Amino acid sequence: MLSAEEQMHIIKSGVAQIVPEDELLKKLKSGRSLRIKLGVDPTAPDIHIGHAVPLRKLRQFQDLGHTVVLIIGNGTALIGDPSGRNTTRPQLSSEEIAKNAQTYVDQAFKILDPEKTELRFNADWILSVDTKKLLELMSKFTVARILERDDFHNRYTNNQPISLHEFLYPVMQAFDSVEINADVELGGTDQLFNLLAGRELMEKCDMEPQVALTMPLLEGTDGVRKMSKSYGNYIGLTDKPEDIFGKCMSIPDEMIVKYCRLASSFSVEKCDAIEAGLEDGSVDPYKTKRELAANLVASYYDEEAAKAAEEHFDVVCKQGDVPDDIESYEGELKVNDEGNVYLAALLAEIKFAQSASDARRLIDSGAVKIGDDVVPAKAYNINPTDLKGKVLRSGKRKFMQF
Repeated sequence: MLSAEEQMHIIKSGVAQIVPEDELLKKLKSGRSLRIKLGVDPTAPDIHIGHAVPLRKLRQFQDLGHTVVLIIGNGTALIGDPSGRNTTRPQLSSEEIAKNAQTYVDQAFKILDPEKTELRFNADWILSVDTKKLLELMSKFTVARILERDDFHNRYTNNQPISLHEFLYPVMQAFDSVEINADVELGGTDQLFNLLAGRELMEKCDMEPQVALTMPLLEGTDGVRKMSKSYGNYIGLTDKPEDIFGKCMSIPDEMIVKYCRLASSFSVEKCDAIEAGLEDGSVDPYKTKRELAANLVASYYDEEAAKAAEEHFDVVCKQGDVPDDIESYEGELKVNDEGNVYLAALLAEIKFAQSASDARRLIDSGAVKIGDDVVPAKAYNINPTDLKGKVLRSGKRKFMQF
């Protein structure tokens, strides 16, 4: 087993903050298997590699011999995490939460080792809390303490409503740490208050308090805004292999090291070498990006898929050719009263765009082709015969045979 100092070097790679760092080192020096907690609320069915950043760190802890406790917040999701919100989060139904939870777990185990993971559902203890227990937990925190949260503080000072049930969220997340006796809790930088609340509650329950470890938000493929489906700059865990590869190749060179540390399965030593090589010019950014893209595909599929995705990238993006194995449109084209197809709606239907408005932006930017011809800006309605026997193309990676 690695020494505590060697483990700390691996654990600190890519981390935003460890509070307090000396306590984590002390826990590691004890030589026991630590209990590492991550709680996730299943508020959406699909996750992208930005969501997977703490999962990657959990896998490092597993590889170091520690126990990972993945808590699916099917109880806390009924409250709704107020972190980073300026309005009350809409509450989900139990049915929506259950459906999202299963999808999340399936995707999480693409990264985590199921044999080394404790999978827990916090509804098992949260929904059975009686009034006496709830009052006991709430008495451990003051209103002033809860209002220290930036999101609550800002909403309060700006006279924006805060529902009383939202105050329960950090208390219930803290209760999770007590319930599973966490040594370390992971979260994004926006979760620091919640993580420290867990530490505080454990202390007040006469337990050894957990260490809070936060991971930075991962910027999207544009290298500017945080990764988000709403921005269209995400790499989804369920994306096709060729899309994962192609999207990764589009990231700015300045993001290579961060993607290596936060999103890949590269060792910390390899990430250190890449960072040093990029700084002194001994490492080629383009070749490194190809290796990173292949690693991401192999992580979520396999080595064979990674090789095929790389070949697809060379054919489509480097040579500009249309691949041989493109999908054919099987539906019936919808025409309007003038007998034309609304191209923006068609692009959204076949998942080339997130919405018709997004599709119009693609068309106006010259990113859409029919055959070899670029669709002119504002040409949203086309004759269906223009598509017959042609390949509809959006950007460098999306093709559909008509």
